[in-house]
Amino acid sequence: MERITATLDKDLVQELDRFQKDRGYQNRSEALRDLIRAGLQEGAHGHESGACVGALVYVYDHEVRALAKRLTTAQHDHHDLSVATMHVHLDHNSCLEVAVLRGSSAEVRHFSEHVIAERGVRHGRLVVIPVALEAEAHAHGGGKPHVHPHAHVRHTGAKAKSAR
Repeated sequence: MERITATLDKDLVQELDRFQKDRGYQNRSEALRDLIRAGLQEGAHGHESGACVGALVYVYDHEVRALAKRLTTAQHDHHDLSVATMHVHLDHNSCLEVAVLRGSSAEVRHFSEHVIAERGVRHGRLVVIPVALEAEAHAHGGGKPHVHPHAHVRHTGAKAKSAR
């Protein structure tokens, strides 16, 4: 192990200490190592190429003029990426949507950035899972064989950590 020194402001240290306590870490170093790994893994996904599945989660104000229509139109315009969408009414003005997307990493990211950047979208986050899309012929439940794509999860180089 190599020792490093980092300077953090008081508020960030307090957040780190809460995180450490809430997650049951023995010390700050363990918590920081996992946070750094997560950040590096998140950053690596941003540069991956190839196919992916993604979950785009966003909250928007449905009272913003024509926003709901623009969001729906964007999904229709990208029907090749949109697998499914769940819509939840949070309160009188706020809606949460979860859009499941499948396609090239670049296209999924571009579409997601467009949605998140819409005026009236308050929060947005994309979770990306790299996959290999393969067309496979087989039958379901004794039916006729047919071909459709399957998304096989690609394993990244990062080691999975066991849950605490």
